[in-house]
Amino acid sequence: MELTYTEINGYLIPDLILPETDTRPIGKYGELRRQFLQEHRPDLFDLMLLEGTLHSHLADVDTEARQMVEDTINQMARQQGVDEALKRADPLDWAGRMNAIKNAAEEMVLPDLLYGDALE
Repeated sequence: MELTYTEINGYLIPDLILPETDTRPIGKYGELRRQFLQEHRPDLFDLMLLEGTLHSHLADVDTEARQMVEDTINQMARQQGVDEALKRADPLDWAGRMNAIKNAAEEMVLPDLLYGDALE
């Protein structure tokens, strides 16, 4: 790879071009992963940023986390009998129970996925 330079005000500036990036949104879980990498694994964060793989990694983490949380929510809701019948009969109870299930599902799924090193 040959590097070219452009002279600006007497300084030679390398002509660096960033690689094409993924345009998928990174979402809530991707953003949490980004924050973790930036604060606790700055070496990995910088490497992925320089290689142009950070955005794709974050989008992949978000997609996987979202799917795992959704699957866990559906499984837990079935096990606890939180269904459409309860939603019609008592919407407030249904909403409260679904929020509790979502929080529990996120606590089960997210620590390893977002804060671990499994997806490096």
